[in-house]
Amino acid sequence: MQVILLSGGSGQRLWPLSNDSRSKQFLKVLEGHDKTNESMAQRVWRQMDEVGLMKSAVIATSKKQVDILKNQLGSNVPLIIEPERRDTFPAIALAASYLYSIKGISLDEVVSVLPIDSYVENDFYESVKKLEDTLNTTDCSIALMGVEPSYPSTSFGYIVPEKKNNGLVLVSHFVEKPTEEYAQRLIKEEALWNCGVFAFKLGFMISILEEMNLPIEYEQLQNVYELLPSISFDFEVVEKTMNIVALPYKGIWRDLGIWSTLTEQMIETVQGLGVICPKSHNTHIINELDIPVAVLGMPDAVVVASPDGILVANKGLSHDLKKFIFHFNQRPMYEERRWGSYKVLDQTVYDNGTEVLTKRITIHAGSNLSYQEHNKRKEVWTILKGEGSLVLNEYIYDVKPGSVIEIPAGTRHALKAISDLELIEVQKGSSLTEEDVHRISMEWDEILPMISSVTL
Repeated sequence: MQVILLSGGSGQRLWPLSNDSRSKQFLKVLEGHDKTNESMAQRVWRQMDEVGLMKSAVIATSKKQVDILKNQLGSNVPLIIEPERRDTFPAIALAASYLYSIKGISLDEVVSVLPIDSYVENDFYESVKKLEDTLNTTDCSIALMGVEPSYPSTSFGYIVPEKKNNGLVLVSHFVEKPTEEYAQRLIKEEALWNCGVFAFKLGFMISILEEMNLPIEYEQLQNVYELLPSISFDFEVVEKTMNIVALPYKGIWRDLGIWSTLTEQMIETVQGLGVICPKSHNTHIINELDIPVAVLGMPDAVVVASPDGILVANKGLSHDLKKFIFHFNQRPMYEERRWGSYKVLDQTVYDNGTEVLTKRITIHAGSNLSYQEHNKRKEVWTILKGEGSLVLNEYIYDVKPGSVIEIPAGTRHALKAISDLELIEVQKGSSLTEEDVHRISMEWDEILPMISSVTL
């Protein structure tokens, strides 16, 4: 069995901790095996290893999530990167073409597709393995996992059965997010929650691409990616397929997509600098800022403070958050990258159009910023902690706490951390955007041959 993990999301339902670059699967608020915090993505990737599925798994994602995936899961994590963000059907189609034309997987091989942000125990993934036998022993084109509902949820889709056969459910149709009254009727009909897990034989997906007159070779499909319809796999494929079977699952499955459900799985009631005073039962604080947060007399609340904003909400209303923040259109104020992370401390735009942006940057030992230059801004770096090697044009310098480096526009520069490195970066110019970053090389071993061997 091959596994495609889908990593997407815009980061709005768990604002302000999540943003366009740090979706919910990357929030480190869950308890890991070693009692340290881990994200949903880290938890699922660890579980893939524990159940023996990691070696056959790839992650389909967008360009914006590449750095954070490598930072959290390792630099060698296998990624299928969308040329542009679209929807689950194009992402799965691209991953299928990769399995077929690059990895050489047989058309008869079963492929399972799973979200990377499910909160489940390992027995869930053991059940996923059974989808392979399910497809091989039936004449169905798609096999789904369906969770037996524990309450009449209005937030999930439902798989409605036609009949049961040997523990499997032959699917009649689907219902998307019903009213509570309708959900109660569906449960009486033994409908299942649709948890977004399905399997098919690779040839099934490849034949769909052929029917759409689209390439089945990975690189060719990348080149015409914009021609694929921007639509979910459920709408484009699942709901148009007649012979579908579902495998019921009775264990724990939770969607931690809103604050009320995510806080139920948090290790502590307070993360970061804060205090919850009496008469604040079932209240949580998540604080990424360097200033304290105090909560008095607010039960059933969640208070979240991050560089992207501050949220104070009743947990019972947290599902409505997306309705109120859609107009917030600012740059991500916190990002994890392959080399570490940064936090925006201040952003100012003056009347003459000049912008000043101040960041606190952390670079992991052994990692490096790319060799790059800017045309519309200058930068000043102040080293706070750690030691490193700095490249300015063709020369290399040693840096340590107290070092101040001025980088004029047009100067090629890179920085490698010998030990964990922290610095303050001040950017000043007419355009402080990613479009003004010209990357010459990413890897340190490729940078060194370009510069003088002299260390200053």
